[in-house]
Amino acid sequence: MNSIIRIAVQKSGRLSDDSLALIKECGIKFYNGTGKLKSTSTNFPIEFLFLRDDDIPGYVSDGVADLGIVGENELVEKDKDVDILKKLGFSKCRLSLAIPKGQEYTNIHYFQGKSVATSYPKILGDYLSKYNIQAEIHEISGSVEIAPSIGLAEGICDIVSSGSTLMMNGLKEVEEIFKSEAVLIAHKNLSEDKLAIVEKLLFRMNAVQKGKSNKYVLLNAPNESLEKIIQLIPGMRSPTILPLAQEGWSSVHSVISEDQFWENIEELRAAGAEGILVVPIEKMVV
Repeated sequence: MNSIIRIAVQKSGRLSDDSLALIKECGIKFYNGTGKLKSTSTNFPIEFLFLRDDDIPGYVSDGVADLGIVGENELVEKDKDVDILKKLGFSKCRLSLAIPKGQEYTNIHYFQGKSVATSYPKILGDYLSKYNIQAEIHEISGSVEIAPSIGLAEGICDIVSSGSTLMMNGLKEVEEIFKSEAVLIAHKNLSEDKLAIVEKLLFRMNAVQKGKSNKYVLLNAPNESLEKIIQLIPGMRSPTILPLAQEGWSSVHSVISEDQFWENIEELRAAGAEGILVVPIEKMVV
């Protein structure tokens, strides 16, 4: 019987959307209709389990799922013994402490002797312990922002993306305690057959992510400026240089990171580069 790996993915929400988009960009085909809890790929040896995000670390730790895509915040909070294979670069957020807008805040010792509501008691408890802060932690599963207004707690610790939810509830962010993004996790004791499939999946994910972070750049340049331009856009090995029909000019083709391009764009133009085209890369294998 051929081996197949099982991956746990959040069944709905932003993390689910981003996770499934990455998998589809890896060329893996599957059906995930509304309410579907399991699905099997038609062209890759992988089966999907669609679960609550806070259940994923436990499923992977217990070996029910071989892999999982989950936020670091949930992984650290659940404290399960799994391997982190890869940070995925999406679903980024932060876990922060917040207090009512009218309160004055100086530093973390503000929370000494106070009560804090959160869905992440372990992460919060570990952070406060680092500063020897003794606070009363109220664990609640949802609607954390309402806790101060109903007298349940004097502050909260919750996931923050834009901060708009805090503002709407009369709160202000005062301390960032944890940064999170999606990670690919694995069961500790996968068989050799399953590890081989995981390697193939990682290869595809790496190709997709490298493509997203790099750009294919084409430009025209006078030949006397080529040495300077090659220094600015060195490429993976070296740029491709092709002569133009106009004597004394060449076309330069290169692959560079998007950040590197924006850092060097003014120098490229100053060196005489013209007709600069920046093209997205779908996949990149190095």
